[in-house]
Amino acid sequence: MDFQVVVLAGGNSKSLTPLVSKDVPKPLLPVANHPVLYYVLHQLEESNLKDLIVVVEGEDAGLLVGAWISGTFVDRLHVEIAAVPEDIGTAGALRAISHYLTAKDILVVSGDLVSDVSPGAVAATHRRHDAVVTATLCCVPISGSSESGSSGGKDKTKKPGRYNIIGLDPRKQFLLHIATGAEIEKDTRLQKHLLHAVGQMEIRSDLMDAHMYAFKRSVLQEVLDRKDTFQSLKQDVVPYLVRSQLKSEAVLSGIRQAEEDGNEKVSFPNNQVMVSQILSNASTPSFHELYSMDADGSAQTRKTHKCCAYIASSSSYCVRLNSIQAFMDINRDVTGEADHLLSDNVIGPSPKLGTKTTVGPHCMLGEGSEMGDKCQVKRSVIGRHCRIGSHVKVVNSVVMNHVTIGDGCIIQGSVICSNVQLLERVVLKDCQVGAGFVVTAGSEYKGESLTRKEK
Repeated sequence: MDFQVVVLAGGNSKSLTPLVSKDVPKPLLPVANHPVLYYVLHQLEESNLKDLIVVVEGEDAGLLVGAWISGTFVDRLHVEIAAVPEDIGTAGALRAISHYLTAKDILVVSGDLVSDVSPGAVAATHRRHDAVVTATLCCVPISGSSESGSSGGKDKTKKPGRYNIIGLDPRKQFLLHIATGAEIEKDTRLQKHLLHAVGQMEIRSDLMDAHMYAFKRSVLQEVLDRKDTFQSLKQDVVPYLVRSQLKSEAVLSGIRQAEEDGNEKVSFPNNQVMVSQILSNASTPSFHELYSMDADGSAQTRKTHKCCAYIASSSSYCVRLNSIQAFMDINRDVTGEADHLLSDNVIGPSPKLGTKTTVGPHCMLGEGSEMGDKCQVKRSVIGRHCRIGSHVKVVNSVVMNHVTIGDGCIIQGSVICSNVQLLERVVLKDCQVGAGFVVTAGSEYKGESLTRKEK
């Protein structure tokens, strides 16, 4: 399809401390015993989008991610790893790798997206409409947007979500207005000229940005070059393109105009004529026909640029791993109601289980792990090569690789990172234990984050 794909995989996210570390950057954080990046790459492979640039924050993280991709997707994907500085934002990351971008269209996907939405369908929609941007939108989960760190699962306190206000044309093809949760307080403002031009607009607050975008490369690069202060695709680049779509032909025709930020007026050689011509198009089948003025004052019909929306079906699974709560939710979902995202068995090959040990539904046991007698595992993921003693109870938790758990331990609602040792009779509830930490025998913790002190 002549698409290049850019996967923005990130690095050491502060919101995921202590789960991420120098040894386990965010792209390699395990979801059901697969790095979270696996899910995006697998979806791209399924859509036959195999020419990828994976952008990672930091040289060390780039080496780790590159080594994993080479071992997992060898001869399946063509991947270039691009390491960029930390904290430059999604737009900054694209700006830093712009010299790699050569295709007509670019698909940009967040590396922490766990979803069954087809990237190929998004790309096809973008190409069909010849759009400058196509944004993927999915339904907000019941308990709120994943921007708040919640994915709508059960067994947890409901948190208020941060929503988007999204304006669509009546046919739900074009993206006419977007305001992110951070911008919305008690009211939202719509541009008057836009309402006049489109005639009707459907306002939605039940959709969220899935962080999967298709861009026309030439337009994307022009915006990144001209707007060097833009840092975020979601908050800066996409809203800018949406705001400017009705005046794009004026820009291309060399007509000088002010940046529209709600206070400044657009400047046209014959503003009254231009406005009346926009208004006359309110009843046309598509508002993407606009008259622009030639140098001699005559009107000429041209198309504006198009900002499109790809709306995923309400049954789609679409959650970003951008918080510890989301990490817990996704692990639970992928081994439960969203297990179609996994391409392997829920229980790993030949785990060794002691007598009277029970493993409930929606669990995963990693390869080479062993459990002693009379253990219980419920709605939890156990990683690879773990050693778990007898009379251990693990509920609604994630245990990563090479973890040792002593006899009589109780783990509930917690994340245990790799190479952790829990000595006998440890009780953990709603805790995160960082990599390599040793929890002393008989300890009890609730709602704690336990990490090794940096030397």
